[in-house]
Order: sequence, then structure tokens, then C-alpha cells
Amino acid sequence: MSALKESVLVVDDEEVMRDVLHSLLSEAGYDVVVTETAEQALDLVRKRSFGAAVVDVMLPEMGGLELLDELKKLDSELVVLMITAFASVETAITAMKKGAFDYVTKPFKHEEVLHILGNGLNQRRLVDENRQLRTALKDQGRFTEIVGKSPKMLGVFQLISQAAPSRSTILVVGESGTGKELVAKAVHANSARSDKAFIVVNSGNLPPDLLESNLFGHVKGAFTGALYSKKGLFELADKGTLFFDEIGNIPVETQAKLLRVMQEREFMRLGGTDLVKVDVRIVAATNIDLRRAVEDGRFREDLFYRLNVIAVQLPPLRQRKEDIPALVAHFVTKYAKENEKPVAGVTSEALQVLLDYDWPGNVRELENVIERGVVLTNETRISRELIPDHVRSAPAFSMPSLTVPPEGISLRDVIANFERRLIETTLDSTAGVQKEAARLLGLKPTTLNEMIKRHNILLPRERDRRAAASVGAKEMDEATAKP
Repeated sequence: MSALKESVLVVDDEEVMRDVLHSLLSEAGYDVVVTETAEQALDLVRKRSFGAAVVDVMLPEMGGLELLDELKKLDSELVVLMITAFASVETAITAMKKGAFDYVTKPFKHEEVLHILGNGLNQRRLVDENRQLRTALKDQGRFTEIVGKSPKMLGVFQLISQAAPSRSTILVVGESGTGKELVAKAVHANSARSDKAFIVVNSGNLPPDLLESNLFGHVKGAFTGALYSKKGLFELADKGTLFFDEIGNIPVETQAKLLRVMQEREFMRLGGTDLVKVDVRIVAATNIDLRRAVEDGRFREDLFYRLNVIAVQLPPLRQRKEDIPALVAHFVTKYAKENEKPVAGVTSEALQVLLDYDWPGNVRELENVIERGVVLTNETRISRELIPDHVRSAPAFSMPSLTVPPEGISLRDVIANFERRLIETTLDSTAGVQKEAARLLGLKPTTLNEMIKRHNILLPRERDRRAAASVGAKEMDEATAKP
């Protein structure tokens, strides 16, 4: 286990137990302070900050549960692990209600204590990061890194301002790279939950069982390898916000359970029987047409309507090019500061190149281009020569002109065929390297991989292999046919 010198307070009236815990936690990399009474512990917490406390239930004079109350008054986010020699379910329930992170009985396994403390401190770090996020948002403005003054973006800002203070579920819709997570953070930061957790759920590519374990947690022994009970993301986000990135990727079997949690605000951990109640605001994002996914049977209709209470539509960058100069200035400032370089902007020739390009990868692609320019330039401004070749030389990205025939045409089929051709062309240009193709298209590699599977696209190497096999088979047939 890797610990960044987190401070842990041990409170136990048994000298042997204090020595054991001091050795165990010190070897794990923690800064450990031991004490034998509740009064001494409270004096220490008043004088300095601790990340966690390991507290024996049976203490002289003031007991462990009373100490837990006082510790929480001094630091409501202190991670408290209660330890006792008496396996009392009632005591465990009382401790958890009073705010203990978890509870173990003597004799305990060393790895169990380390595991629980690690989880607790990770959760505390998450809360601290969210507090820093909130402070940064207040310092930098209400919408932090969402930059734009175009009419479309002003409409987005207005919708966020109106929707954020409510309890309503929000669905953020937009192409990859348009800044959907930034919108979710802005919603959270401008809500009454801004001092609570903001947690991101990466919805794709996880098997249903593992995704459900991440969301709802599990009890010890729920499945092979479940050595300890674990809180899920819903519990960690209680009173805060849970952001489902690319929610369209969630397996259908998990969608039903997610719908129930949203409706009832309660769930069971995997393998458990107790109901856990939570108050979590859901913000979801998608870059696919969820209505079509409903029609195709890939997404539950009732979950779609539960999510689509307030929809925020993010425009692609090609539809708000007037925002490009402001975005460029923002990213130049950001990466000049990070790299400690005196870069003030881009040349007029470079800016024109950026304005002429249609940015299939949207804001994320523009950000990558500016970061690259800041790192590589030796001047105070990024020149045209430091703009990547594919931006300087590529024609503007646009749909082919079409004439609708009298009998009509399927818009979905046209878009799907164009998407397929664009992916195939990009894969050809990168010799089948999906990571590079994803970068050029402004997609996450996992998203591109899903699109390749959905369109049944063969990678160049596989197409060549099949073509060679086809030619070989034809030649063999011809040879066999000769008299």
C-alpha cells in the first residue's frame, strides 16, 4: 500500500494494542500518533489535523462512542475506525450512525485494518478535492473552464444557472470533446450540494457485475474475491452528485437497478439484505442518440424519461467558431502557467488556421493542439508551423452535399454510413492504430472501439488478410478447375 504520510491517531488503553497498531500503520507509511485516553485524543485533534483515527470502543472514563461524537464535532470528515473485543451488532450499528467509517472486532487481520483505512482516506481525499474544486470555481467564475460568448453557449450558461439549484436530474448531450463533464461540474458547483462529493462513473467497458459492485458496493463474501465489505459510489456520493459519463454504455441489466435507485433512493449492496438510503443527484452525459437506443432495445425507455428531465445540448465547436479565439487564449494561459513558459498567444496566421478547421474532436482536440504548441514553441506566440499537419492541411470537415430523392431518404442511414466511412478512412491513415485514430477523431479509444464494433468495421490488417485469403482461394479454385 502506498500512503502519502497521512496522519493517523490511535486511541487504545492497552499498551500492547497501541504498539501493534503503531508498528502496522508506520510500516504502511502513515504518520502515527498513539494515545491511551479520550481526553488526550481530543487535545491532540484540537492542536493538529489527522486524516483518520483508530478508536477502541472500551476506553476508561469517556468511552469510544462518546469520543466518536466529540471527534466528529471537531472534524466532521475525520475517518474513524472503531475497534472492540466484543462483537456487538448493536454497537456496530450505533457507531455507524454516529459517523464511524467502519468497525472491526479483535482479533483483527492486519490487512483488513489497512484496507479499511485506505478506503476511508481515499474517500476523505475525494471530499477535499471537491472542496478545492468548489473554491476554484468561486475564484475563477461560475462556469470555470467552460469558455464561450456565442449565442449557443450563452444559452447553455443560462440553462445551467436555472437548473443547477434544483434537485432535478440533468442529461448533458453532445459530441465527444464538447465539455460534458465540465457542464456537470458547473451544475454541481452551482448547487446546494457544492460542498459534498462530485463523483464520476465511467459507465463503459465494465462487466455488469463489476459495474454494479462499483455503484452499489458489496458485502464480504458476496462473490469470489470479496474479502471485505465495500461501499459503492452511490454511498460515497450521498448528499452530493453522481456523474454518469456516457450513460448509454450501461448494460441493460444494470439499467433496471439504476432506475430503481433513482425512483426509490435506496438499494442493497451486492450480497446484502439491508436497504441503504441515499440522497444523490444524477447528472448523466451521452454522445449517442438515446431515443434511437430506446427504439433499438439498447436502452430502457423508462430510464430515458427519468434521465431526460432537463436536457443540456452542447454544440460542437464547428457550430460556434466565434468562441475559438477565447478558447485559444484560455488554453494558452493554462498551459503556459503549467509549463512555466512566457507564451502569450498565437500568431494571426496560426489563428486563421484554427478558425478554418472544423474540429471533429471539438474543444478537446483544440486544447491538445494548443498544449502541444505551448510546449514546443520557443517564442512568445505559437506560430502556424507548430499547428499539427492534419489541422493545417485537412479540408474543413463537413457532410457531403446531398439531394433528397423524391422517394425520400433515411437520415439515420446517411449519418451512419458517413460515420462508418470516416472511421475506416481514419484507420487507414493510421495503419489501424486505434489510439492514434481516436486522437484524430477527438474520441476516447474506448468510444472508438465501441463504434468499430457497432459498424462491424474491419481493421486494415484484417481486411488485407481476408483479401489475401480470398485471392488465394480463388487461385486454388482456378488451379483445381484446370484439366
